[in-house]
Amino acid sequence: MAEPRLLSIQIGPVRALGDPEGTDPADRLWTTGLFKASVDGPVWLSAAGLPGDQQADLVNHGGPHKAVNVYPNEHYAFWRESLNRPAIAAGAFGENFTTAGWLEEEVCIGDVYAIGAAAVQVSQPRGPCWKLARRWQVPDLDRRIRALGRTGWYLRVLDEGFVQAGETIRLVERAYPEWTIARVNALQRRLREDPQAAAELAACPLPP
Repeated sequence: MAEPRLLSIQIGPVRALGDPEGTDPADRLWTTGLFKASVDGPVWLSAAGLPGDQQADLVNHGGPHKAVNVYPNEHYAFWRESLNRPAIAAGAFGENFTTAGWLEEEVCIGDVYAIGAAAVQVSQPRGPCWKLARRWQVPDLDRRIRALGRTGWYLRVLDEGFVQAGETIRLVERAYPEWTIARVNALQRRLREDPQAAAELAACPLPP
């Protein structure tokens, strides 16, 4: 089986959109870091993330436990068709890394991977927010993403180094093979129904 691969790297600044004087909630001023552009060549990956990349909501996004936002390219064909949004492609959900061969059903909490000269660790699933829905003008997009489990995930950076699109993603260590991102997503939808599983999940190296 081929190793996963880093297809593209995206970074972007925070942008202010909308009308400061708008009365319609859909037109009001908002800020977002979702609009990211791909970069070529080697990029330095630090514990804080990628240079030049920003997040508008630093309470819920960014920081050492969410230094890199990952999304599988395999999901985009589904979203283009189901949402009738042909422009949806790599980077459309604001991810830093768009990947191939790396899916929620295969990636586990705590996994350590080597990408280029860097080492990263899977920290948690992404929790999509309302800004994705607003960007693509699909009011329930964030809820659809969660319901389908096509969330992507976040990475910590254990060893800083240069990364580049096209590189393979090599598994180095797997401490929690039972806790795939897919299973964590499913559990988060029914935490109250399965307290034992929730307690087991809490033993994993999740962010505080």
